[in-house]
Amino acid sequence: MKITLKVNGNIHEVEVEPRRLLVHVLRELGYTSVKVGCDTATCGACTVLMNGRPVKSCNVLAVQADGAEIITAEYSDELMEKIREAFKRNHAAQCGYCTSGMLISAYHLAKSGAKSEEEVVEGISGNLCRCTGYQNIINAIKEVLV
Repeated sequence: MKITLKVNGNIHEVEVEPRRLLVHVLRELGYTSVKVGCDTATCGACTVLMNGRPVKSCNVLAVQADGAEIITAEYSDELMEKIREAFKRNHAAQCGYCTSGMLISAYHLAKSGAKSEEEVVEGISGNLCRCTGYQNIINAIKEVLV
């Protein structure tokens, strides 16, 4: 089946099997920030924005994303750059495996107008980090939301 994806502003027409997961298609297109973590929609390493909403791409069939606008952590605009810089300043990444999903969640939080620490904690609750203890990530996101 042929599908069309708009990823980070780039149009891709891709031939996929109906059972193919979006995470694998994105990685094959070169968007390697989208990590294959748990394959059970638990860890959030594969989180992308699909039509403005965070989704775990290991839980989405590529055919379900036909015609969708996808944003990955490779996306670059002023807001994403501010988020990346805040992550650096706050030492919000250690091993880096969760970072892409956290960046996408932070981007969504900023775009949706989140302000409180409670909103940040809720907004990243689908992303697991085994290294930082979360506080540095929360601090980085809150810095951008101010």
